[in-house]
Amino acid sequence: MAIVVWIPKVGFLTLRYLLKYRMLMKAKDVIEALGALAHEHRLAVYRLLVERGPEGVPAGHIATRLKLAPSSLTFHLQALQRAGLINQRRESRQLIYSADFDAMNDVVGYLTENCCAGSGECAPGCKPVRATPSKRAATA
Repeated sequence: MAIVVWIPKVGFLTLRYLLKYRMLMKAKDVIEALGALAHEHRLAVYRLLVERGPEGVPAGHIATRLKLAPSSLTFHLQALQRAGLINQRRESRQLIYSADFDAMNDVVGYLTENCCAGSGECAPGCKPVRATPSKRAATA
């Protein structure tokens, strides 16, 4: 007899399909996160927030530091927030944004989940080598 689980907005799933559903949802979340980061300004905002740590940065500081118009910054912050990559909190009259480090670690974990599993050369930890700039990038 198969184990059946009820998932809201999905319906009944057997245990086998539940595991497949969760894997797809995780992939969907990672794709959304990477899609949000696939823009020059959003990537710059995210890197700044990661650099600043869990205490975060006021929106005005982000706009000044990255030379972005407030309306443009709002658009990019909303995209990062919808993707679950950043948190927002209010302190008095300021909005403070910070990177969601759990989400960041989930994305990196998903990408490196099976790192070197086929070769076993870098196991147990994945040790990527920093890419050297190409000649084309150096001359640009």
